[in-house]
Amino acid sequence: MKLINIALDGPAAAGKSTIAKRVAAQLSMIYVDTGAMYRAITYKYLQQNKTEDFSQLIDSSELSLTYDEEKGQRVILDNYDVTDFLRENNVTNNVSFVASKEAVRTFAVKKQQELAAQKGIVMDGRDIGTVVLPDADLKVYMIASVEERAMRRQKDNEQRGIDSNVEQLKQEIADRDNYDMTREISPLKKADDAITVDTTGKSIEKVTEEILSLVTEIK
Repeated sequence: MKLINIALDGPAAAGKSTIAKRVAAQLSMIYVDTGAMYRAITYKYLQQNKTEDFSQLIDSSELSLTYDEEKGQRVILDNYDVTDFLRENNVTNNVSFVASKEAVRTFAVKKQQELAAQKGIVMDGRDIGTVVLPDADLKVYMIASVEERAMRRQKDNEQRGIDSNVEQLKQEIADRDNYDMTREISPLKKADDAITVDTTGKSIEKVTEEILSLVTEIK
């Protein structure tokens, strides 16, 4: 198969990262977790007591992705592995705000496009098919009900030892959807040529199979 780029977009907890990792592994492609980039900058923003100078924050930041055979993708921020801090509640609750800032967006998109330049990339996020990789060979827009996404996030939090409850998560997810879809810079939306995949009630294996079948249709 020729080298291609695959863009997976969709709202929070729709299953993008999990599916993207599996698709990339099945196709021997490189997975790029763009959300981790924004979470890393958000982590730094919080560590600096919510600085309002995002240009300075970015100018002082060095961000890279590395791959560990046992742990998978690792996020290195200012020469420090911050991967294990990126799913904390405080980061999750602030990442949409930080990611909406022009300086942050410009910084991350440039790095993402550099990574995809040689092709062979599976990339997930909220503006991959519309902004980052508008020429991606396959664009998928993943959705799921708020209820199911809250349950998934609750299960994920439990596995990570993070306290949360489903009702609160449902509200946070709904609020984040609204923020992501209405922000001025790179709002969450389906690309005109993207294929919608509803993951509600489907297993990880089933969704992976659906997307792999779409890949086989690329000529």
